[in-house]
Amino acid sequence: MNHLNQQYREDKRIAKEINLKDLYRVLKKRIWIVFVITILTTAAGWVYSNLNQTTPLYETSTNIIIDADSEYRKTLQVIIKDTTVLENVIEQLGLEESPEALAGQINVTNVDESQVVKISVIDTDPNRAVEIANSTANVFTKNIPKIIVYKDIRILSEAKLQPFPINESNPNKFILIAFIFGIIAGTGLIFLIDSLDDSIKSERDIEMMLGIQVLGGVSKMNKKNVNKRKKKKTELELRGETIGIK
Repeated sequence: MNHLNQQYREDKRIAKEINLKDLYRVLKKRIWIVFVITILTTAAGWVYSNLNQTTPLYETSTNIIIDADSEYRKTLQVIIKDTTVLENVIEQLGLEESPEALAGQINVTNVDESQVVKISVIDTDPNRAVEIANSTANVFTKNIPKIIVYKDIRILSEAKLQPFPINESNPNKFILIAFIFGIIAGTGLIFLIDSLDDSIKSERDIEMMLGIQVLGGVSKMNKKNVNKRKKKKTELELRGETIGIK
């Protein structure tokens, strides 16, 4: 008997893999699981996306030319973020932050080992980022002769407004991922539950388990079915009496 049970389970597993009708039946029977899990995961994705919204940051840059050798150019690049320069920028733009905080928003880099130096600025306001970048370049080029004896610096290109944040996040992406995950997880759970269910569900299961053909079956009886059969029998008797059949 144990051998028959093992063979039955194996045959049942193989049949589930290849029988699309059985797959449809399994999904249809417990489709509510997919709906529930999908609703829960989608709601969780919505909550996560709303609780983890990041402040958009905008970046822009201006380029200046420093006609000097490599070592001297590095010295001048350091001066760009110096307090002496940034205090003038803050005063010019009416900013309410310290020179140290402003220096954290500015990045100065050399472009491809050339004489071009890029002054990049990151800010939560795209317009203010442009103003800071251009003001820093202008203040630096005008004030550098007062700091050191050097005048061969000029602006190559001014900063322009960048409308798109550098850390742009799409909250709908998290919701979509959660929605798809819910469908997959719900479907997987349905098949897991079905694979653990060894109960007999149809005549075919009996044939596979016992290895014999089913000749007939007994329909499920309940109060509703019994009343329906009685009503049908009464109607037939009345019809018989009407046409004189006893």
